[in-house]
Amino acid sequence: MSFVAMALQAQNSPIPNYFSGPFLFFALVWTVAIIAGLWKMFEKAGEPGWAAIVPFYNIYVMLKVAGRPAWWLILFFVPFVSIIFAIIVALDLAKVFGQSAVFGFVLNFLLMGLGYIILGFGSAQYQRPAAMAARV
Repeated sequence: MSFVAMALQAQNSPIPNYFSGPFLFFALVWTVAIIAGLWKMFEKAGEPGWAAIVPFYNIYVMLKVAGRPAWWLILFFVPFVSIIFAIIVALDLAKVFGQSAVFGFVLNFLLMGLGYIILGFGSAQYQRPAAMAARV
């Protein structure tokens, strides 16, 4: 079957196209909201807000804010291991902003960044991690 025939068959498919219309609009709004929350969260922590829009560098800054070593960035490229370390960083981010582990797990990790919006625009204050405070 040619590519054109497959494309025409896909148009008549009963499976809805989730990457158009309202879903695409919601995804774009959600992405902009998370970037804005991450931007504000970085600024509260004394880091440059624009780091939120730079791929990989935003993870590095997030690790820095959470008080984790920079070499952990490499672990985010390892399948399955990255999930464990993403959970740890989500918990640490909640902790340095004075929130609970439940907040970090549910809002930062499970709900894909809703916690970043709350931390960035809410009243949470950044508290330097103990390991970083000892170095300064």
